[in-house]
Amino acid sequence: MRTSKFIAFALTATMLTACTQPNGAPNSGILNGGGLNKQDVGTGVGAVGGGVLGSMLGKGTGKIAATIIGAGLGGLIGNQVGKSLDNGDRAVAEQNAQKAMETAQPGQSMPWQGQNASGNVTPGNYTQNAQGQYCREYSQTIVINGQKQQSYGNACRQPDGSWQITN
Repeated sequence: MRTSKFIAFALTATMLTACTQPNGAPNSGILNGGGLNKQDVGTGVGAVGGGVLGSMLGKGTGKIAATIIGAGLGGLIGNQVGKSLDNGDRAVAEQNAQKAMETAQPGQSMPWQGQNASGNVTPGNYTQNAQGQYCREYSQTIVINGQKQQSYGNACRQPDGSWQITN
C-alpha cells in the first residue's frame, strides 16, 4: 500500500512539472524538448514539497487525497514563484536603473539583460522636489518569460548619490 501511495505522488509531481511551459512558447519547457527553466523547477519542487506536506497531514484513507491536493497546490505556488524575477535579475535591473537615472538623457531608454529576464528604464526630465532633491520620473519595462510588465514612477537622488524610488 505504501508503494502505491509513493507512485501516485511521484506521478502527480512529474505530470505537474511536465505541464509547465512559459506562455505556451514553442521549444521552451520540457514538454517541447527544451531544458528545465526556473518555472519548471519551481513547479517540481513545489509539487514535491506540497505532496510531502499533504502526506504528513492526511490521515487514514484521506492521506492519498491530501498528498495529491498538496502536490497540486505546491506545484501551482512553485510555478508562480519560479516565474518571478529572481535576485540576480533584480540586481541587474537595479544597477541599470541607477545608471539610467544618473546618465541617460530624458527619453533615452537603457536596456538590460539578466539571466532569466530583461527590460529597460527610460528616465524623464530632472525636477526638484520641495526638499531640494533632484528627481526624475521614469518608465520601466520588465520581460519575464515573454510577459511584459510596465511600471511608472518617480525616483529622487539621495545624499549618498543613489536614486531611490519615491512612488
